[in-house]
Amino acid sequence: MNVSFNKREPVYVQVVRHFKEQIATGNVEPGQEIPSRRELANQLKINPNTAQRAYKEMEEEGLIYTEGNSPSKITRDEKVIGTVREELIIQAVDSFITSIRPINVPMDELVGLIKEKYKEDFNE
Repeated sequence: MNVSFNKREPVYVQVVRHFKEQIATGNVEPGQEIPSRRELANQLKINPNTAQRAYKEMEEEGLIYTEGNSPSKITRDEKVIGTVREELIIQAVDSFITSIRPINVPMDELVGLIKEKYKEDFNE
């Protein structure tokens, strides 16, 4: 597992975001087991309490579930997975709009450029 941490946000928030990205992109499957809290802390070289906090947050958001003493698993709830995907898309669009707004590009031109770039990058 490879996560690059920044100093602007708490590490546990960044761990949660990493898992959300993995869920949204399909890099982890619904029902897939994830590392234990201790294993995750070792893999990412973070404090075990930070890993525990990230897992607690993910459980509260319904991203993962733990049954008894079994390993934690990625949610199978399609609604949660759809919400995660939508949340990440909205964050990316918000960031894009914030960065492009000062250039004052007309909407039609902007949409055309986005379509063109999307087709190039995805060979459509």
